[in-house]
Amino acid sequence: MNQGYDPESFGVSRDSIASYTAKTFGWMFLGLVVTFAASLALYYTGAIYSVFLGLNGMLPFVLVITELIVVVYLSARIQKLSITAARGLFFLYALLNAVTFSSIFIMYQVSSLVFVFGMTAVYFGVMALYGYVTKADLSRIRPVLLFGLIALLVLAILSIFISGLDTGLCLVGVVIFIAFTAYDTQMIRRNYAYFQGNAELLQKASIISALQLYLDFINLFLYLLRLFGNRRN
Repeated sequence: MNQGYDPESFGVSRDSIASYTAKTFGWMFLGLVVTFAASLALYYTGAIYSVFLGLNGMLPFVLVITELIVVVYLSARIQKLSITAARGLFFLYALLNAVTFSSIFIMYQVSSLVFVFGMTAVYFGVMALYGYVTKADLSRIRPVLLFGLIALLVLAILSIFISGLDTGLCLVGVVIFIAFTAYDTQMIRRNYAYFQGNAELLQKASIISALQLYLDFINLFLYLLRLFGNRRN
């Protein structure tokens, strides 16, 4: 795709870096709203119980696999997809995630969920701000973050067989996704600099960044919830 064309010919325009970053976080926020609103609707209407009983209890696993397919497809086909299609897939993922995410309303007290959500927003906001303003090159920590994800997977498997690892697993998860928040925020600036000659790819990169930040927030929230959440009796 030629990066030297006139963006106005595609009906899109270039934003300033501040406006571009704000719009990226705006898409992330809308994705979170869709997930939390749909999760609440499933819980308060009782539809969540039908979901988890669907396909003889296999529906949640089908949904998880479908979510993975959507993320992989969106990431792999982002350059060939239209901007509208890419945004549609992002919100499709947010809706699918709401179905599996709604189980937390069954497991935890609502007041606890609100408290942990606020805590997550503070941690996320601080690290996002750091990632935006820092002059340090955070791309150097990418190998460490990838190793951390592998360590999380290993700890998650071990925790099935060894009791007492859950707290350590959650602490590692919090550190990893706090760091990812700063890294992914800085990547918004890098994408802006790299794609600023192509307004269409710039908007698509914004959708991918919004998805990555969405995942950072969701994972950070879930690990903090396991550490500080109060379960229902």
